[in-house]
Amino acid sequence: MSTNILLNCQTWSTFFIYSCKINLLANVSSLVGDLYDHDGLVKAIKQVDVVISTVGAFQLADQDKIVAAIKEAGNVKEEDIATYTIRAVDDPRTLNKILYIRPPANAYSFNDLVSLWEKKIGKTLERIYVPEEKVLKDIQEAPIPLNIILSLSHAVYIKGDHTNFNIEPSFGVEASELYPDVKYTTVDEYLSAFV
Repeated sequence: MSTNILLNCQTWSTFFIYSCKINLLANVSSLVGDLYDHDGLVKAIKQVDVVISTVGAFQLADQDKIVAAIKEAGNVKEEDIATYTIRAVDDPRTLNKILYIRPPANAYSFNDLVSLWEKKIGKTLERIYVPEEKVLKDIQEAPIPLNIILSLSHAVYIKGDHTNFNIEPSFGVEASELYPDVKYTTVDEYLSAFV
């Protein structure tokens, strides 16, 4: 089974299209489209099943061009993040707000995720716990860019900063609460594909 994916990389405004086997990530090929060429972008999107946008910070405001091309092409499977994004574009409840995509069935600590994987494979994995104090010391002593990588790892895996906060309704909304009818792939379902 193969899926075509349109992935925007942060190199200028060029899109790369990858055709790959999902589990093997083999047979990769690419086509090129341009974020600022609507007809060319629609033509490129008509050849793919999935669009993943990773535009750079200076192009965030131009993502509406991607959404418009997706709507016009009419063939992209709306899954997960794409469905929420497309629905939010025309939803007045999201106007001037941050759309957080934090489905409750996908909120796992790293330990919970390892436990889930152990359950699926029927094995116990060796876990090595590193005290937070050691990680903080390593961050202070590490050279750039390793200290940045360690700092991000500390924020995500130890502090849980990407999920450990309340969404302030005056400037943010959560996608799965706005669109409870959207069926998203859970972490549990996704991991099942690998066993």
